[in-house]
Amino acid sequence: MKPIHIITLIAFLASITSIVCGLVLDVNYAQKLIGFGVVGLFLVVFPLFSYYRWKGKDVKDYMLTKENLDKMRENQRENKI
Repeated sequence: MKPIHIITLIAFLASITSIVCGLVLDVNYAQKLIGFGVVGLFLVVFPLFSYYRWKGKDVKDYMLTKENLDKMRENQRENKI
């Protein structure tokens, strides 16, 4: 596995563990555990995952440009026949 994949997995597991511990444990700082878990998911795990999945891909392939819309229409015509 690639290092960024491992880092993302560890951060994900740490965030989920923090959220679960905050929900299960009866301590004064339970809400902080849940908050840190959610912040970890959205500020660490999601950007790392997005970077890992989008690295090396061309964003123009996923945008609705005139050329891509024309390609989609041609594909629909070909599939209907």
